[in-house]
Amino acid sequence: MEASPLVQQARPSFQPKITQLYEQLFHDDESIHSEGFWNEFFLLKPDKASFQKRLDAVGPDELLHYQNEAQELFMHAVRYMKAGQSPSDEIALDTLTVFLAGVLSKRYTNPSSDVIMVLAGLETIDSVFTDFANAIEVLIRNGRTLDLRKKAIEVALSLTSGAYQTSLVSYFTHRDLFPALMKYVQESDVAMRASEPFVLLGLLANYNKFEFRNPYRLRLEDFVNEKAIEKIILGFSETCITVRKNYIDVIDDLPVDPSWTLSSTLAYIGLGMLAPIKAMNPIAAPEDYKEKFGVMPSPDAAILLAFYDFINANKFFNHNLLSIPSESNPAFGTYLSTVSYILHHAYRTSRSTLYGVLCLSTLRIILEDPTLCKQLCDPAKPISVRLCRQRPPLLPPTPSPRAPAAQILDIAVDTLTHNLRRRLDLDLYTASINLVHRLLVCLSQNHIHLPYHWSLLWQSLLALLRFLQTYASDITAQPTDVQILITPLLKCIALAIAQGNTFLPDPAAYDDLFYKLVENAPVLEKFKTTFKLSSSMLSANPSSNSGNPVPSTPALVSSPIDVLIATAAHFHAILEQEKGKGRLRLTLSAREVNRVIREGYETLEVADVSAMGVEQFEVWREGEERGMVKRAGRLAVEDVRRMVSGWRGLGGN
Repeated sequence: MEASPLVQQARPSFQPKITQLYEQLFHDDESIHSEGFWNEFFLLKPDKASFQKRLDAVGPDELLHYQNEAQELFMHAVRYMKAGQSPSDEIALDTLTVFLAGVLSKRYTNPSSDVIMVLAGLETIDSVFTDFANAIEVLIRNGRTLDLRKKAIEVALSLTSGAYQTSLVSYFTHRDLFPALMKYVQESDVAMRASEPFVLLGLLANYNKFEFRNPYRLRLEDFVNEKAIEKIILGFSETCITVRKNYIDVIDDLPVDPSWTLSSTLAYIGLGMLAPIKAMNPIAAPEDYKEKFGVMPSPDAAILLAFYDFINANKFFNHNLLSIPSESNPAFGTYLSTVSYILHHAYRTSRSTLYGVLCLSTLRIILEDPTLCKQLCDPAKPISVRLCRQRPPLLPPTPSPRAPAAQILDIAVDTLTHNLRRRLDLDLYTASINLVHRLLVCLSQNHIHLPYHWSLLWQSLLALLRFLQTYASDITAQPTDVQILITPLLKCIALAIAQGNTFLPDPAAYDDLFYKLVENAPVLEKFKTTFKLSSSMLSANPSSNSGNPVPSTPALVSSPIDVLIATAAHFHAILEQEKGKGRLRLTLSAREVNRVIREGYETLEVADVSAMGVEQFEVWREGEERGMVKRAGRLAVEDVRRMVSGWRGLGGN
């Protein structure tokens, strides 16, 4: 019996014409060498996902076999890109972004030479890539639309990130893109447009920077265009918000405003019993959020490398960073917020740890400028910063704006608290302690009495000291010398003991420091012995400051650890003496201990800590940190590749 014509037949599948053209590539199809093929290829709307799929299906050896077709595709794309005819130039740029990313992501036997053979050939590489670099520069500088210029920047990012370990990037160092990129930034209509050129500058400025005099580094040092810098900073701030949002999407840790809620309103009018029970903030399932946090920060964090380079090279940029106004949050406050979230989860992966160290190093460079450091410590110039509170113990709530220095101290404390591991990351912890030390020195030298929950800082520093003592065998077994962490840690505590009156806001904060030191007295001697800390004797000139609660008189100590031990022993002896006289119970309350501490100030002798170098700190020298900087550069390159892969996965334009 014949089938009824009413029976629904399967619909034939139709393949877009551009997809058919992609399939013809790399197939020994002579038709692709015709001019008609390429005219049609660069007139049809591109399908990035299909093109990516086609490139992924071709292995590196197969691509070398079809190098003539690959070279022809690249040269025709450059030709249509230069022609400036719409829409062919836009299609050519989109095609190049996907093509370069696909070709450069493959594992070749001889990466540099094989890539050159695929894209241009050994004989013509100079002429082809010089022409390509010139065309990209012209489009970024004078493209007919901002969108077209943006696509040219994406092509440059695709090549730079993909060919970073080859000599191809040198064509962008010979053809200086900096003026064109800054012109694009100045003429951009929205802040986010400044992000991609800024990321590209970061990659180019780090390219072989320790092997030769990188021209982009010189450009960063000399750049003083305030309008462009302002747009870069605002674009950077927007990117920071994007990076932070990915953390917040997993766990929204924003504290509820306690001022006027339903519960508080009912309580105010005497109906508190009718108030609903406060529900906990929704928290993702443990396994779920561990997996999500494990892939953070997002690839957009590659912009942190460019930010570091500008901060390290250009003091004018640094001063503008702290002075540019914003409608909601200052750019520096947004940056601190993002750093807080990255460092809160730094322990999860080596990638997040490295970004955390890079951020701490960037802050260190800013704080090494005496003028900027004093400005950040000024309580009269407060800012609001949303700090990460996604895991207990949580930082204390701070509803009011505070000095940036207080926000930085909170970030350092949170880093020390949430990243403790037996295999302690010494680079991360050293970077955090160096920040604390620099801030304490600045506060002390300028006599700035900073409002802050100092008790939390003393608790964190001494907890770290106890941790180092407890897991000394694991920590000393690491290749990195633990002294790079111990030295600034002891300097911080010794400086607070000797000169805390110059920066602590009230006597209670000072009393609490000594109370916590006495609590940890048994650990100090063990700590000195475990880490073999020396104490060479120095003579101190007698001095007396009657206005200080702690007189600075000569004592037979000459190292920060000796200051801690002698101070704890002094108060411990007074406590034992008071017990012997029957004035105190065997078990003392905190109030009684505090009373004895206040009385013990009169007889306390503290050595001249300035002679011990507790106010001295190592200035950032990039050459000494080249290992970290190179690793951060490779990390940013990999993240830019991931960004380009995201663009490749988008269909159409």
